[in-house]
Amino acid sequence: MDRNFSSPFPLHNGLSPAVLLRRAHGFKLDLCHALERIADNLPDNIDRMECLRIANILAPAIRQIHACEEKDIFPAYAAALAVSSDADMETLRRLKAEHVEDQCFADEVTDTLLGIGHGRGIDNAEAVGFMLRGLFETMRRHIAFERAHILPILDR
Repeated sequence: MDRNFSSPFPLHNGLSPAVLLRRAHGFKLDLCHALERIADNLPDNIDRMECLRIANILAPAIRQIHACEEKDIFPAYAAALAVSSDADMETLRRLKAEHVEDQCFADEVTDTLLGIGHGRGIDNAEAVGFMLRGLFETMRRHIAFERAHILPILDR
């Protein structure tokens, strides 16, 4: 079921890092579903209001979730490791680098969705579809990695 998306990612109010990460994943997956629906409806069945709605929350929500992961979740992961290896620290560096890439990509998608929402024509629906799919597939891979490697450590 989709969220209302009336606000960016909700504040965590003292939740455990594992619960917080699961909430972030749920929120991001709902964003992915919304982006996928938009991509699937290109070019003829575009809901311009939906484009505006998602454009207004996408980049701020991604930034807020990533800030929460870097401030609360990643330090908890590092602390939960019995022994931190270079590989574990490289994992965190890689995830942080992916955050920067995802934020830049979300900004580009936001600009595109704002344009569509405000009535700009879609010159190349295939390119817009690839752009949307590129973001939500990247986000889904990031979530899958965190579920496989970060959550099991946080759940200990």
